[in-house]
Amino acid sequence: MARNVISTDVALVGAGIMSATLGTLIRKLEPSWSVSVFEALDAAAAESSDPWNNAGTGHSALCELNYTPQAADGSVDIAKAITINEQFQVSRQFWAYAVDAGVLDTPSEFINPIPHASFVHGADNVEYLRKRYEALSSQTLFEGMEFFTDPATFSERLPIMAAGRNFADPVAVNWYEGGTDVDFGSLTKKLINFVGKGGAVHFGTRVTNLKRTKDGWRLTVKNQRTHEVTHVDARFVFVGAGGGALPLLQKSGIKEAKGFGGFPVSGQFFRCNNPELIENHAAKVYGKAAVGAPRCRCHTSTPASSTVTRACSSARTPASRRSSSRRVSTRTSRCL
Repeated sequence: MARNVISTDVALVGAGIMSATLGTLIRKLEPSWSVSVFEALDAAAAESSDPWNNAGTGHSALCELNYTPQAADGSVDIAKAITINEQFQVSRQFWAYAVDAGVLDTPSEFINPIPHASFVHGADNVEYLRKRYEALSSQTLFEGMEFFTDPATFSERLPIMAAGRNFADPVAVNWYEGGTDVDFGSLTKKLINFVGKGGAVHFGTRVTNLKRTKDGWRLTVKNQRTHEVTHVDARFVFVGAGGGALPLLQKSGIKEAKGFGGFPVSGQFFRCNNPELIENHAAKVYGKAAVGAPRCRCHTSTPASSTVTRACSSARTPASRRSSSRRVSTRTSRCL
């Protein structure tokens, strides 16, 4: 059976934040290039970039304790936190440029200020957080970070977490007032809209195969509704398909795909719709997992754009339950 063949300069697999960002950069730097996006689902940012599927911190390393591990001698390594924060600042600069250039509008729809906090309890953890503060607060990107242990300040800033707490168990908090809440879902959709104005965005279209040709790459794509199969010839391909990236990279035959593996990571998100509770919690709070606990970045936060408190547990959640728990309103990869 004859199959349709289309050509494009750049094929972006997946309509998440990574493809959206790269597509925008290409549109600005190489406006004469054709760009095509292929997304298996029916909307952009419907998986990892969805605001209910990521913490929205921007991974700025302000509160995530896994970026500041403690060494055997008790010192705290901040190198990764500095690198991560520097990268986040580059992202913010790009977003600011995109707003000035008319690529993005209404910044409050995708980024808003909210304090970031790291919370620990127990004497040993308090000492760890003190050392973390001492190491980070002298760095330019972390200037203004606070460290407090007194119950009065804790209760004032985190009243819900203080309620009913026995402060005989010591607590400590690293607090950074200049944190942000990033709605990567809204941001992705805005960028994909920009890419689509000069390119082509195909939803409900799954890339099933990827192979090298003498002139670049050939993708095999399948329409999820009509089951029509199309071949796409592209000079360059970017695979930002989340969990679907690895199988495609393996099919591409590139040596860089060897040695990688994947496993599913999911969680159960609990939401609070009680306005009184929501009003009394205005921070993104990350804790430190106990020894032996599942590796999960547990946090509570109040997204500025959604006024909902959420917390993550380590429980596995079936895909059907995850999709039903997502917010109704609007709220990863290899370059070949």
